[in-house]
Amino acid sequence: MAERRDDENESHRILERVARETTPGASFVARSAKAARDRVTAADVDRSDPIEYWGTRIGRTLGLVAAIGLLAWLVYAAMQGG
Repeated sequence: MAERRDDENESHRILERVARETTPGASFVARSAKAARDRVTAADVDRSDPIEYWGTRIGRTLGLVAAIGLLAWLVYAAMQGG
């Protein structure tokens, strides 16, 4: 009997996940933006350790700034023809 209940719970989780992923309001861009924001703000890090939390936030923010800077430089170099 417990096995059937586990199967039902798993089925409900799968159906809820499919419903979330196929909802018209939850577009790919919105999900991607939320994932990027959560990544930079260190939503996955343990908040009880402030050094790890702030170090992760600072490191990820600097990485994002460096990536944007490199992308801007690449576009600038491509526009200059060389």
